[in-house]
Parts: sequence; C-alpha cells; structure tokens
Amino acid sequence: MRQQRWRDQAEQHWLFFRQWMRAPLSTASVVPSSRYLAEKMVRQVPAQAKHVIELGAGTGVFTERLLAREPQLEELFVLELNPEMHAQLSQRFSRAHVICGNAMNLSSLVNAHARFQVGEADAVVSGLGLLNMPVHVVNAILQSCFDVLRPGAPLVQFTYGPTCPVSAAQRAHFGLSSERVAFTLRNFPPASVYVIRRK
Repeated sequence: MRQQRWRDQAEQHWLFFRQWMRAPLSTASVVPSSRYLAEKMVRQVPAQAKHVIELGAGTGVFTERLLAREPQLEELFVLELNPEMHAQLSQRFSRAHVICGNAMNLSSLVNAHARFQVGEADAVVSGLGLLNMPVHVVNAILQSCFDVLRPGAPLVQFTYGPTCPVSAAQRAHFGLSSERVAFTLRNFPPASVYVIRRK
C-alpha cells in the first residue's frame, strides 16, 4: 500500500515537472503543492459549503482534500487548463466534475456544465499562479470568480510572494478585502494563504 502511494506521488511529481518544463510561466512551481498547504487552503472553505469550485487543480492535491469534506459537499467543480493534467484528474476523481477550460471563462463554464447556478458557489479554491499572469488575465479571472460566488463567499488563494497576489489597485477596483490567514514552510516554495472577499 505504501509502495503504491509512493509510486502514485512520484508519477504526479513527474507529470507536474514535465508541464513546468513545457510552460514554466504558466506553472508556478516545479513540484505540486504539499498536503500541508492543501490542508491550510481547504480549512478556509466554509464548513457547510455545498458547491465548491477549484481552479488550476494540477495533480489534485487540493481536490483530494476537498472531496474528503463529504457529505456536505454536493458538487466539486474542478477547472484545469492543461489537457494532460485534466485527463489525469478525470481518471482519479470520478466524484468531481472535472472540466478542461480557462479560468477567465469560469462563469460561462459554470453555466454550461455545473449543477449549480452562477452566483451560488460557496467558495473558490485557487491553485493558479496569479503572480505569473498579466494584469488583464488576473482581472478577468477575478471578475469570473466573483460572478459565480455567493455574496460574501471566499476566494481562497495561495502565493509564494510576500504580499497578497491580488494587488491593492485590483482590490480597490473590484471592491475586495484580503486577509492572510495561514503560512507554511512545509511546501516548496513556502507559501501564504489569503482569503479574498467582495465587500
């Protein structure tokens, strides 16, 4: 059992590293997020959340932790842009609704594929490397996230940077507040977790 888990982890790390080699600017790290970071991220999702969206699921470290939240969780809507990672996620997590698509189009993808409506999501958990993205892309993603979220519901985002990955100008433009709620050294690189909400 332990050997199989080790082989699975090694395969996921190799998949992640291959994607980083192909597109280092769109893959924020050379290795997947740690289970310690995943635990701190998922802890920020409201206890009674029924409809949760995950962005940039990668190899599924956060996905696995989110699915462990049943029975409250009715639907986990997972969005992954990379076709190879999407295929792997679809095989591993049959209980999740895994879609290959761009987070900038989140609201239209939710309309087309989710079992809940735009404006009904209880949380968005993001593994996207916002610091590596152009400002207009981040703006489009933020707009889509807060279109699909319930009023006051959190966008949970991690970063390797020293400050919130959503700039002060962006927070002012979208009417957002941000709070650094966790930090872990047990990740490579070390990471902070932010909860971002629309005021």
